[in-house]
Amino acid sequence: MNRPKMIIFDYGQTLVHEKSFDGLRGTKAVLREAARNPNNIAAEEVQAMADKLNEDIGRRGTGIDGQPVLEVHNHMFQKYLYEYFGIELTKPAGEVERIFEEAALAAEPTENISEFLRYLEDSHIRTGVISNTAISGDRLKARISRHIPSHNFEFIIASSEYIFRKPHKRIFELALRKANLAPCDVWYVGDNAFCDVDGAAECGIFPVWYRGAEEEPGRYSPRSSCLEIYNWTELIEILMRKVE
Repeated sequence: MNRPKMIIFDYGQTLVHEKSFDGLRGTKAVLREAARNPNNIAAEEVQAMADKLNEDIGRRGTGIDGQPVLEVHNHMFQKYLYEYFGIELTKPAGEVERIFEEAALAAEPTENISEFLRYLEDSHIRTGVISNTAISGDRLKARISRHIPSHNFEFIIASSEYIFRKPHKRIFELALRKANLAPCDVWYVGDNAFCDVDGAAECGIFPVWYRGAEEEPGRYSPRSSCLEIYNWTELIEILMRKVE
């Protein structure tokens, strides 16, 4: 376990704790603020179809074997969803995303993440993000900037823009190419034992299992050896002990 030249982070439940999600509330906001609905389709019907589409593309898979490795961009998803009902979206796709998200999702930065990122800046350790997400890269960057405005990540990779989802090696390899670093020089921190810990380890990246926002403890344990933490201050102390 070498002291890293770069630490790459997962987004959801790692940098930011997504506390609640209400898709119906988001769909109601879109129909109210960004749509012409000539057939008066109810938000409940639209959301029911959204749930079925998510099942069709594998987003509702459970367990290790049920996880998709390819991503469907949210702009394509919402285009199909609303055109299926003859509903015309009256605002650009990115704005529709924003309206839906702000109504549907409640989130906050994970405890002490700002302090940890400040420590990395002071220590000249580079940072990046890889997130499994259907939302656009621009929307993901906006989310991160809203919750963590004081830090600039070197790159932010949204799986929606790059085909592959974690734990597929291709998305980790892309990050290594962007960083121009060998796997042994990089740590990856995430809350998901399968996608984050095992996925990073398969590429030779040192995995850190962040469990500070975990809501279902013990659901799955990683196959790979890793560093396990519950608070960012723990990782500061570990890195301080590794100063060369």
